[in-house]
Amino acid sequence: MNGPQHALKGIRVLDLGRYQAGPRAALILSRMGAEVIKIEKPGGDESRDHGPFVRGQSAYWVQYNSGKLSLGLNLRTEAGKAVLSDLVKVSDIFIQNFRPGTIGQMGFSYERLRELNRRIIMVNVSAFGQNGPYSDRIGFDPIGQAISGMMLLSGSPGDPPTRTYNPIIDRITALHATIGALSALHERESSGEGQTIDVCLADSGYSMTEIQCSAYLGEEINTEREGNGRGTTNVYQTNDGWILLSAQSDHIWPRFCNVIGKPEWSDNDMFINRAARDKNYLAIEQFLTEWFKVQTTQTVVESISQLGIPIHSVNDIPTAAVDSHLHDRKLLVEVPDPVAGKIHVSGDIIKLGRSGSKIGPTPTPGEHTEQILGNILGYDQMKLRSLSEEGAIYFS
Repeated sequence: MNGPQHALKGIRVLDLGRYQAGPRAALILSRMGAEVIKIEKPGGDESRDHGPFVRGQSAYWVQYNSGKLSLGLNLRTEAGKAVLSDLVKVSDIFIQNFRPGTIGQMGFSYERLRELNRRIIMVNVSAFGQNGPYSDRIGFDPIGQAISGMMLLSGSPGDPPTRTYNPIIDRITALHATIGALSALHERESSGEGQTIDVCLADSGYSMTEIQCSAYLGEEINTEREGNGRGTTNVYQTNDGWILLSAQSDHIWPRFCNVIGKPEWSDNDMFINRAARDKNYLAIEQFLTEWFKVQTTQTVVESISQLGIPIHSVNDIPTAAVDSHLHDRKLLVEVPDPVAGKIHVSGDIIKLGRSGSKIGPTPTPGEHTEQILGNILGYDQMKLRSLSEEGAIYFS
């Protein structure tokens, strides 16, 4: 019996992205069935050297590039550029995250791409966008957190500016890029034309602080930090760990009062609604701090969860990495790896009920050069040898 018909089967993506946001968008498209060709400079992408490492393989690299085909291509040569031009003619999506203007200087502006293939969709990922007051600046994930105000909303009052440890801005930008690419593919069905997509880290940062910026612009409300929260939405220490409680809504409050042995609080004017509980949060926190101290994490999480009240243990990475949710939902999947032997890579992150996901190993630099240029472009061995001798291509 044949396997599932992947949703993006027949779509070809050229991935010129580096680091995270661009390559992650290409990875999501790959998971949904697109053929993604990773363009790697001689020696391979620099991200291959980013730790942490699993038996010599970069755990960073594989989460952004597993399942792709690697084409070893030197775009500093005219012959290398000619190869890329040939691929543009037979591809659907072109992803790049160089500084604005650079890709044009390399000879691959959207105008040039469109001359080669009017159906091509160009995804441009950058720090501050293709236009705007800071468009010529470079940046990484924390830049999006800094400009948008996120770093002075994260952390507790009195802390210095605090960024998230994980690259949330890169991941959001990758999702925006993916959504844009899918939308453009759909629009192309009626227009027959490709188009450009412009996403950036700064925009993604502002998408996280829209509410707070709107409040300031409307009423000059300067939102203050809350740390992990207040009162019924906060982190509490048990006798063997930590839990996160999120029981702020009015319909949950009576059930929660019963489980903590305070049924009289459910109709107390101090706590009668969310606004009152926010105002009197210290009284709630003082009680809950002592109440949770004598509870065991697993018991209190299970008993309160059964009542339809949001609560969960605050896991460290060793605990999170073996949690049944991660593995039952196939969020990480172990695949063969040419360096590590086997390694866990990003798995079934978007679950399509019928189409399924396409998950594969991480390529070595230039592993698929001959396959791509021979099978897709029809280059013969003489041409491949000539390109290799010119330094335009390389093989694994």
